[in-house]
Amino acid sequence: MHVLITGAAGFIGSSLALKLIARGDQVTGIDNLNDYYPVSLKQDRLKLVQEAEQSGNFAFNKVDFADMGALEAALGNTKFDRIVHLGAQAGVRYSIENPHAYVQANLVGHLNLLEIARHRGVEHMVYASSSSVYGGNSKLPFSVDDRVDHPLSLYAATKKADELMSETYAHLYRLPLTGLRFFTVYGPWGRPDMMMWIFTKAILAGEKIPVFNHGDMYRDFTYIDDIIAGVIACLDNPPRDDGAIKAGGSTKPHALYNIGNHRSEPLLKVVELLEQECGRKAQMEMLPMQPGDVQKTYADIDAIQADLGYQPSTPIAIGVPAFVRWYKDYHEQ
Repeated sequence: MHVLITGAAGFIGSSLALKLIARGDQVTGIDNLNDYYPVSLKQDRLKLVQEAEQSGNFAFNKVDFADMGALEAALGNTKFDRIVHLGAQAGVRYSIENPHAYVQANLVGHLNLLEIARHRGVEHMVYASSSSVYGGNSKLPFSVDDRVDHPLSLYAATKKADELMSETYAHLYRLPLTGLRFFTVYGPWGRPDMMMWIFTKAILAGEKIPVFNHGDMYRDFTYIDDIIAGVIACLDNPPRDDGAIKAGGSTKPHALYNIGNHRSEPLLKVVELLEQECGRKAQMEMLPMQPGDVQKTYADIDAIQADLGYQPSTPIAIGVPAFVRWYKDYHEQ
């Protein structure tokens, strides 16, 4: 199978590329290598993938998928069977400061990938949504059957819009699509703008860590290996165009799944695990809730368990130390 991965130099994209290459798939990766966080980390992830490739089964193109002309030119006449669209402008807080970046990457870019999938007759496109779409919902755990009409950030609003555009394409063109609402992904090769990296860096340096809502925060932390297992399960099982109700409520060939750990962990418990693995106490600066943030996330994964047998297996007691060990090794500490 030939798979196109967008955001191939990203955390999830590079991890997925490694798994698909290992099982013998052909992978074409694209990424614009923007400087939202250090490009060197993205390049190091790409190097890891390129070193793992077998018989030339990985190709990479640097391109901005929000530029349709450049995207078409970069892909040329390459034939691919399926797409995993992971590229996006991420970050809840950054969307408050730089809203236009989200319109280009997450709205225009998503539409471009839908058009690529449509016109090239792709069998299935899996795309990244986010647990942020649940916004101000108070019912826990969050279910794909819940209404998600009240986003608390522009980032969340763009991800909800991606789901709506996808539903339209599944209806008009019978294009099989699967949207994945990721819950706080962490692990080796993770993003520097995420809490796990920020806290680890600060604790090791003896600096203060910003703890929002005075520590009364809960997250469904999902280890990268569990995320990749879910993505591949979805990739291999396109929703059928049979009129049946899919996860998320569509009768078109469009499914929505939560991919989480099905546990809502106290933030301060994660801080304790970081302290243990770093070998020093954290200096916590207690702060109020940030605009656009939510107090709790908790994934109901019944749909993806029932349909695809998804079963996350990495608790934070294993995953958090694994991240810190990688972090120290990567920075040679």
